Amino acid sequence: MATGVLVVGINKATRLLTYIVGTSKTYTATIRLGESTVTDDAEGEVTATHSAVDVSEEAIRAGVVALTGEIQQIPSSVSAIKVNGERAYARVRSGEEVTLKARPVTIHRFDVHSIRPVDDGRVVDVDVTVECSSGTYIRALARDLGNALGIGGHLTALRRTHVGPYSLEQARTLEQLAEELEVLEISEAARALLPNRQLSEAETTEISFGRRVLAGAAAGTPGAATVEKPAAAFAPDGTLVALLADAGSFAKPVLVFAPGSGLPYADGRDK
Repeated sequence: MATGVLVVGINKATRLLTYIVGTSKTYTATIRLGESTVTDDAEGEVTATHSAVDVSEEAIRAGVVALTGEIQQIPSSVSAIKVNGERAYARVRSGEEVTLKARPVTIHRFDVHSIRPVDDGRVVDVDVTVECSSGTYIRALARDLGNALGIGGHLTALRRTHVGPYSLEQARTLEQLAEELEVLEISEAARALLPNRQLSEAETTEISFGRRVLAGAAAGTPGAATVEKPAAAFAPDGTLVALLADAGSFAKPVLVFAPGSGLPYADGRDK
């Protein structure tokens, strides 16, 4: 039921995955209003049904607006969140009722593309695009939209189209990768993911020995590191040299790279 972008690191490129985890995600999805399920998606048993005949398009769109922005979201009870050391979904499968605590998430965009009555309007399918912060559960949005309308809801389709700067258009299927393992070269992957800093030859030499250099802003180079992310530092020839973290007026290497690593996600570029 769920498909889409999955970013995988190979060799030294696995070190970049730390900075991918917290990036925003974008999904296309279909929400079915009028039915609730135990898992908040189509793979779970239906627990309640309510006719959606009297629910207007205006009410649906207003419900979507209310779930946009910074919200408190209760994750699905069958999520992988641990409760007293055990995954919530394992507790649910054993017959236990699980209610998780609400957590803050941000819904940057919640666009409605179509509203389609199904089965003479008994249920309504809503096609949407959601751009959200890391940790957001799209099936919880479906559940909460349905509950706000008083008829219940669950997710019937989900496709992740973006993970941070990496998109579905650049991805490859498992079948395609089995035929030819195309990868995004590590320098290109880092350039898209992190703030950029261009190094001089002298700075490249210093960093290759693990020494610090002037901070990005002090050196007059773009892409100074932020509190959340270091800067990807590139040699004059474009090769990724290191990830640099600013500390006062200096920048020190967090990680130092050597050529030859990559992400298995590409469009025929250098491996």
